Amino acid sequence: MKLFPYGHATHPQWQLASAMVLAQLRAQMALPTYAASPTLGLMYITDHYADSAQDILDHLSAELPEVTDWSGTVGIGVVTNQAEYLDEPAVVVMLCELPPDQYRVFSGVAPLGLGFEAHSALIHADGGTPDLPDLLQEMAGRTSSGYLFGGLSSSRSKTVQFAVGGDGNISGHGAASGVFSGGMSGVAFGEGVHLVSRVTQGCQPVARSRLVTEVDGNVALTLDGEPALDVLLGDLGVTLDQPQVALEKVRATLVGLIHPDDAGGRNAMGRNGNFGSDVTVRHIVGLDPGRRGVAIGAQAEAGMELAFCQRNVQAARADLTRICSEIREELEPQELSVDVAYALAAHEAESAPHPGRRIAGAVYVSCVGRGGPHFGGPSAEMQIVRRALGDVPLVGFFAGGEIARHHLYGYTGVLTVFSAPD
Repeated sequence: MKLFPYGHATHPQWQLASAMVLAQLRAQMALPTYAASPTLGLMYITDHYADSAQDILDHLSAELPEVTDWSGTVGIGVVTNQAEYLDEPAVVVMLCELPPDQYRVFSGVAPLGLGFEAHSALIHADGGTPDLPDLLQEMAGRTSSGYLFGGLSSSRSKTVQFAVGGDGNISGHGAASGVFSGGMSGVAFGEGVHLVSRVTQGCQPVARSRLVTEVDGNVALTLDGEPALDVLLGDLGVTLDQPQVALEKVRATLVGLIHPDDAGGRNAMGRNGNFGSDVTVRHIVGLDPGRRGVAIGAQAEAGMELAFCQRNVQAARADLTRICSEIREELEPQELSVDVAYALAAHEAESAPHPGRRIAGAVYVSCVGRGGPHFGGPSAEMQIVRRALGDVPLVGFFAGGEIARHHLYGYTGVLTVFSAPD
């Protein structure tokens, strides 16, 4: 499998940014190690370009007629393997060369047909979509692996998604423009598309997890049979006798939830007591002193496990490095040729994407609360990915919620790579 061409640029005028992206894509497509005949484009734009989304799609489609399918969305920021574009107009594009019978772009006007057997799917969704968790559960059930990856669009203005399928729209829905608002869209992949994906958490538990024993809607009343509010205050080492101190601590605290189906699983708690990929993090939205309960930003269920947690930069850096290293170790061949070994061992400043890594391209979806500002400097998060995973074609965006399997996460990163078969 050859490398996927990719390009990225920032400029106040989308026309000039698009021109720079096209120049990068065409230069790479002329190289022997890059795919020369891609048909699927993944495009992410920052919300500065949201009002010009249709113009950008029309322009790139016209300039790249061989690319018949497009998917993507808008984010407050977008990423590549080299940079994070936050609070500035930017566009990133990756062109994927995959067997035409091994993927399908879908949307509200072109749903995934019964004739295609999906193994996994890249999902872009609007966070305001009614019953979104149920829709994700249903979509995961329509894939043979049960695995989804992607995220929720994020924007301070217009929220858009890109979805253009070369096989057209379903009968009766007319001609769609390829730019949508609301709902869910993406790309379903067949079993012949080899993917490796990992979730990295950004929070660390402040104490052990406990069993939710009594709930009322989204209010956890008792944990291990004890009043939830008392457990929270005890885990934080504060009391209501000092309300200001207690309030500040509670505001900095989140909740990690483990569904009964996942409790005790290998992905519930990670190494060193950190969260694993089966933990979803939600906000504490209020306290109920009368019933000694804790209100959380999700429907709680008796039988869940719950752990109070806080965001931790060092834990987030270490966990991001871990998942990149796991992917790299899983994919790199046991025996390397001299040129491949040299390329993989190159200094970061001299490194370049190399097919010897068996990674053709990657998609990274991170929380809007992460990125360089959280990790300590401009583009710091992507620099960690590049150092640990290697220099590979990569695009992605900062999402309002991250999707992996059937879960909707917060404060996480979801890294998925397209790999060559064994």
